[in-house]
Amino acid sequence: MPYITVGRQNSADIELYYEDHGTGRPVVLIHGYPLSGRSWEKQTAALLAAGHRVVTYDRRGFGRSSQPTTGYDYDTFAADLHAVLEALELDDAVLVGFSMGTGEVARYVGTYGTARIARVAFLASLEPWLLLTDENPGGAAPAEFFRSVSQAAAADRYAYYTSFFQDFYNLDDHLGTRISEEALRASWDVAASGGAHAAAAAPLTWPTDFRADIAKIDVPALILHGTADRILPLEATARPFHQALPAATYVEVEGGPHGLLWTHAEEVNQALLAFLAA
Repeated sequence: MPYITVGRQNSADIELYYEDHGTGRPVVLIHGYPLSGRSWEKQTAALLAAGHRVVTYDRRGFGRSSQPTTGYDYDTFAADLHAVLEALELDDAVLVGFSMGTGEVARYVGTYGTARIARVAFLASLEPWLLLTDENPGGAAPAEFFRSVSQAAAADRYAYYTSFFQDFYNLDDHLGTRISEEALRASWDVAASGGAHAAAAAPLTWPTDFRADIAKIDVPALILHGTADRILPLEATARPFHQALPAATYVEVEGGPHGLLWTHAEEVNQALLAFLAA
């Protein structure tokens, strides 16, 4: 599949790798950290079978996209998403974000509106605001935590990914049942294929405040989260997010870890397809 040019750094274009399959209403899938568009394979299959056009792309710095050392903030990520929609001339599209990818969905709506967007879905989301402060006592963690994640990824991202996936998939509960050793190894390989700069820069974007973006969501929305998410616990994310966006369809996947796109694919796909068909 081809690439979309979204900018330039020094002598090289910044290009996003994407895949575009099927026909029907377009569904754009935006991946989480530290993965790529390949992480959606179980959802892509279900969406294609249901008659949707499915677009995935690798965020700058990840997967098969360029690995620049600039542009790691949600304004730029949203601009990259906007470039994808414009390049592919997508209208009446559904934006589906997972984890870090939900930030692109929220910031896109907050910046560009919903003229091209029919629906939005937030799976294992960051919203509304992860940063723990006096103003936001329900936040997940203080700024020092996100800096420590960045530092760990910068020091040895390969070791960090091995540790990260323990709680990403809740391997103590699901390894050998809901996720195989081979699938886990494939996740690590995808993570390792990304850029070193992106690995350390991305965690510093996670405590972005999305409250103003949420207020601009005026299309049908889905919020879906696993009850056993150890990376982004729903008490600091999905539940307050739903309070801020009460019109959204709200689904909790019982026992689902953060990486529920794989471990609980059947439940995720059922909820997503029902939302798209409503």
